[in-house]
Amino acid sequence: MEIDVEPVEAIEEIDEAELVPTGIDAPDYVLYGGKGGVGKTTMAAATALASARDGTPTLVVSTDPAHSLSDTLETEVPEEPARIREDDPLFAAEIDPEDALADGPFGGNGASPLSGMLGDDVTDPFGGSMPGADEAAAVRLLLTYLDDPRFERVIVDTAPTGHTLRLLELPEMLDSMMGKIVTLRERMSGMFDVFGDEDPEEGIDSLQEFSDRIERLRALLRDPAKTDFRVVMVPEELSVLESERLLDRLAEFGIPVGTVVVNRVMQDPGELSGVDPDWFVAPNHTGCAFCSRRWEVQQRALKRSQDLFRGHVVRRVPLLAEEVRGERLLRVVAACLAD
Repeated sequence: MEIDVEPVEAIEEIDEAELVPTGIDAPDYVLYGGKGGVGKTTMAAATALASARDGTPTLVVSTDPAHSLSDTLETEVPEEPARIREDDPLFAAEIDPEDALADGPFGGNGASPLSGMLGDDVTDPFGGSMPGADEAAAVRLLLTYLDDPRFERVIVDTAPTGHTLRLLELPEMLDSMMGKIVTLRERMSGMFDVFGDEDPEEGIDSLQEFSDRIERLRALLRDPAKTDFRVVMVPEELSVLESERLLDRLAEFGIPVGTVVVNRVMQDPGELSGVDPDWFVAPNHTGCAFCSRRWEVQQRALKRSQDLFRGHVVRRVPLLAEEVRGERLLRVVAACLAD
């Protein structure tokens, strides 16, 4: 079956400023989470663009080690927050966990606080490398950005589900680690004075301060007036199951999810976005056997998702014929996410 498609050159002639409303309702902090590859970066970039076009100083930050924010926004995104648009107050940053580790309380290679305290001749009993150190480094910087007076709204493209959940588990892990350090220090008595010049209390204090800041982050995540944790999924069975697990885990931490975003739905883009430029290419559910079969798969997954959707705002974003990169298509996505 042949499909008439508008040439790309013709798309450039469209005034995108008239396509999509600029505004998008959002609290102070918006976090997009979910399984890897479901489109979290796209949602974060679209939300940030719409927010900034409304005149709200907005930071979009990626904590995912596999960054794609630069590609999605079609501009170079630095490691430190910087303004990336002249016309709108849009700032962006891609946190590099390895670089962040060098300045954190875990040492330059993710080592536990005891490495360095014990001296060169004593083996760190915690094994040197601390589990979750990269996530800890990323969230340490994120907490700094949340307090930055330059930004009225912060949009976060989180790492895939497992990484996000490990961030939320850090306070318990750090409390356990500090307890072990104190116990070990008491047992070893004066050995710290013999094998190292560093005060072990400084390392413990640093960990305690960081743990307190993580607790503050969790308090923000638990406040629906300030934060919307948005789960992104695609209409497939495995993604539904992953999203259900994420919702359950977030509920264990007392973190409400305000919005569920279903991405890559095989419906008419104009129908879902509320705009209908003539360059949209819609799936043909009647004349295309492949489209029809995929739509059946998606409908089964959406039906399976009814319990997951209950009590949440649900936004559908269409599967677009073009790769979602650049402002034009991101504004179409933003229209799908807006009220």
